[in-house]
Amino acid sequence: DYYRTEIDWIDWVRDGADADVHVIVTSSTTGAGGREYQLDFMGLQGLERSVVYEDQIRVQTLPTDTDREALDAVTHGLGLGLAQYGNTMGYRGLVRLEGVEGGGGAGRVVAQSEVEDPWNLWFFRLNGNSNLEGESTSETIRLFSSFSASRVTPTWKINLRGNMNLNRVEFELDDGRFVDRRTDWGFDQLVVYAFTDHWSVGLQGQAARMTRFNQDFRIELTPALEYSFFPYEEATRRALTVFYKIGPAYRDYTEPTIFGESDETRFEQAVEVEFSQRQTWGDASFSVQGSHFLHDFARNNLSVRGNVDVRIVRGFSVSFRGNVAWVDDQIYLAAGGVTDEEALLQLRQRGTDFNYGISLGFSFQFGSIFNNVVNNRFRGAPGARFF
Repeated sequence: DYYRTEIDWIDWVRDGADADVHVIVTSSTTGAGGREYQLDFMGLQGLERSVVYEDQIRVQTLPTDTDREALDAVTHGLGLGLAQYGNTMGYRGLVRLEGVEGGGGAGRVVAQSEVEDPWNLWFFRLNGNSNLEGESTSETIRLFSSFSASRVTPTWKINLRGNMNLNRVEFELDDGRFVDRRTDWGFDQLVVYAFTDHWSVGLQGQAARMTRFNQDFRIELTPALEYSFFPYEEATRRALTVFYKIGPAYRDYTEPTIFGESDETRFEQAVEVEFSQRQTWGDASFSVQGSHFLHDFARNNLSVRGNVDVRIVRGFSVSFRGNVAWVDDQIYLAAGGVTDEEALLQLRQRGTDFNYGISLGFSFQFGSIFNNVVNNRFRGAPGARFF
């Protein structure tokens, strides 16, 4: 709605198959915690909708920007790209350029090499939130806080993150009152060095307390390697990567495990292949991940997940999302098992051989191809908005 009201000098259409120019917008996080939006413009012609025009604009937003400021930035880039398309393809008179009021008050653009950064590209963030929900027979209290620090350059990526989570749930049952209190915390570290356009090497680390997984304390340090078949600069539109890691993890258990261990150190290796792309016909992604413990190859985990959103013909599109995992690596399960209350509230992990999820959907729309009008009256009323 915002783009349609702010850029009112073009006709917006309901279906991409009817468009003269198709815009694909993707984004990724910047080193300072903002976002960089990549706007790819493709002019389409003919029954086959062949691409006759291509252009690209990048827009960056700051981590301190409000939603309105981010929308304005993307709208500005979108308007510039559409105006350039109109000028190139012969649609004259669509827009008019106006100078800054007061005439040239802004100075020249400062080059990146001229900027002095007292923070040396380090960015920090502190978050916290609390939640209280309840009724006459139950009450839930959640407290969460986190701290992160990051530094990103073209060759280095450093992410540090810590968090603490306090949960308290209380339910009144027929046979008494159930109360559960848990405090979890974690610290994650990632250091990545990109030594070519396709290869990166890194080091992942974690220290945590995870009561749901029967672990009072866990620490690991894992070297990793990644290869990208496409240059990393194209990752927002298409990506095909192979990721591999291997390393030890120490676990101190809350209760002895089903294997009689109170604590243990185990080496584990994992590999993941991931593919994703976003095109004019829709989006698709697919990944396969496998891991196992080096002391026992039978203790392994294999997962497959994918999703496809594709336009079949004008007005008709289908979507599919699915994931399945074969699980045989739950060495942390407590020998004492899980109570019914803990299972129903998902407070502790239960043993399983597999898990899965599937969703299918379709969309069929017809009628007017134009999509210009915005009417925001009675926005809160049922049926006032259609998606």
